[in-house]
Formats: sequence, C-alpha cells, structure tokens
Amino acid sequence: MPQPGILVTGGAGYIGSHVVKQLGEQGERIVVLDNLSTGFRDSVLYGEFVEGDTGDLELVARILKEHGIVSVLHFAAHTIVPESVENPLKYYGNNTCKTRNLLQSCQQAGVQHFIFSSTAATYGIPQDTRCHEDTPTSPINPYGTSKLMSEMMLRDLSSATDLRHVILRYFNVAGSDPEGKIGQSTRNATLLIKVAAEVAVGKREKLLVFGTDYPTPDGTGVRDYIHVSDLADAHIQALNYLRQGGDSTTLNCGYGHGYSVREVIDTVNKVNGSPIKVEEQPRRAGDPPSLVAAVDKIHRTLDWKPKYDDLEIIVRTSLEWEKKLVARK
Repeated sequence: MPQPGILVTGGAGYIGSHVVKQLGEQGERIVVLDNLSTGFRDSVLYGEFVEGDTGDLELVARILKEHGIVSVLHFAAHTIVPESVENPLKYYGNNTCKTRNLLQSCQQAGVQHFIFSSTAATYGIPQDTRCHEDTPTSPINPYGTSKLMSEMMLRDLSSATDLRHVILRYFNVAGSDPEGKIGQSTRNATLLIKVAAEVAVGKREKLLVFGTDYPTPDGTGVRDYIHVSDLADAHIQALNYLRQGGDSTTLNCGYGHGYSVREVIDTVNKVNGSPIKVEEQPRRAGDPPSLVAAVDKIHRTLDWKPKYDDLEIIVRTSLEWEKKLVARK
C-alpha cells in the first residue's frame, strides 16, 4: 500500500511552511497547494508544490485523487484583522467560501482527516481573561467571523459524514524556525513581535503601542505568545490523534500564560542589545486587556510537549530571521 498522502493548503505561508518542514522531516508524503498571494515558494522545503487556489474545485479534486490524499491540513487564509474590517468580503470570500469548496472536494474524495487553522479571534472580547474551548464565541471583526463560520461548516460536515477533524484555535503566534531555514516573511505584518523585530533591524522606524492604561500589571495588553515551531508540532500531534481514531474536537493553542507589551519590548531590547524606538498611542477599539489560552484540554488530548515556551527564545528566533532577511537584500 502506498503511503497516505497529506494535502497542506497555504503551505508556503508562515505557519503552514513550518508544519510542512516538520512533516517532511518525518518522511510524510506531502502535497503543498498555495497561490503565493502571501506565501513564498522558497519556504516550501518538502513535498510536491502546486501553485493554485484552494477554492478551485477541479484542481483540488484532481490533487486529492491523483495523490491519494487521506488527510488535509488547511492554512490558506487572509489573516490581517484591520484589513478584514476595511474589506470584509475579501475575507468571507477567501476564508469562508473557499473553505466551503475545499470541504466539498474533501467529502467527494473521501478524505478522512481535516485539521483546521483557526484563531482566538473567534472568542472576540471574552468576559474572562482566560479562554476555554467552551467560552462563548463572539468575534468582533470579519476575520474572526470568517474563521468561525468555517468551523461551523466543518463541524456540520463531520456530523453528516465519516470525516473527523481537529480545529486548532491559535493565540499569538510568533518566532521563526530555530534552525533558521524558514521564518516569518509576511509582508506588512501586524503581529507585535514581528513588528518589533523589524524596528530592531531598521525596516520600520518605530513600534506603536496601543493602550497603556489597561487594568493589567503594567497598563499594556497581555497576550499568550506561542512559538511557531511548537504550534507546528501541535498540528503533527493532532494528525497523529486523528490517525489513531480520535474524535473530532476543538483545541486552544497557547502556553497558558501571557506577557505584556512592555515585557515583549524589554525582551526585544535585551536580545537586540539596544533599545528600539517606541511611540505610545491610545487604545484601539476591540482590543481586550488580556487574552490567554486555557490549555488543559490540548494537553489531555494530544501528546504535545512544547519546547520553546520562553519569550527570549521566541524573540531571538524572530530577530535572527529579520537579520537574515535584511542580509538577503
């Protein structure tokens, strides 16, 4: 029997490429589908690469059939929250409608396992600072809503068919491959640690801090930052879980503790060896004071043992990757 095939959509993007690297290192048979609108071809280190769109029913059907795809890991999505507010239909079209097409193709091809890249943005502004998987979902932007709608479609399809799934809700993903082979190359990134690293290497003039009067220990927002390589491993463990017959489930992906914006800046300054320029701004509408994952369920469910739960490691790998990007030019 040939080795079961794995389709990774959006596998040339930030998180997807780190998952492809880990799958490839384990000798899995991978097909990567990416339209390269935000991904990078040279980030795909393993598997067969197909340039194309996740919503292309004919193309996806052909890939699933020709490569004997049994498992799908779905990362392809737009992810910039402010852009989703300005252009909501772009996000519903890409994140929701194209996911619907992908799920149709998976149903028709008899795909068994589906791992979905979701987000803590589905929770909106929770009343409690710690989000559990059963915390009410109430997204406050089209990005979060587009992901929640896809979660609902996936659950309904799994209820009606033999498809089993794991939904992984990411908290704040940061860092880059510790080996330096790939990293976060996202253009016009909005994630704090990425932006701070860009300031440190001179790609941006300053870091804007939105809100210094939150009810937190130092007045700045607190977030649960997870290293991308640990997040990638959570996907590997989720796939193993489904292969072993695990039931469909939804899991938070974080470390279960947070760091404030000021703590991140202090760590960037320490690792960089000199302070970055910071400008304080008023709060942004919709930013919760604190957002931290409850992680009991993921540790109960998966054989997942994070290796990089250290803010300094996260920042160092981010900064090293930014220096590498600058040196390439």
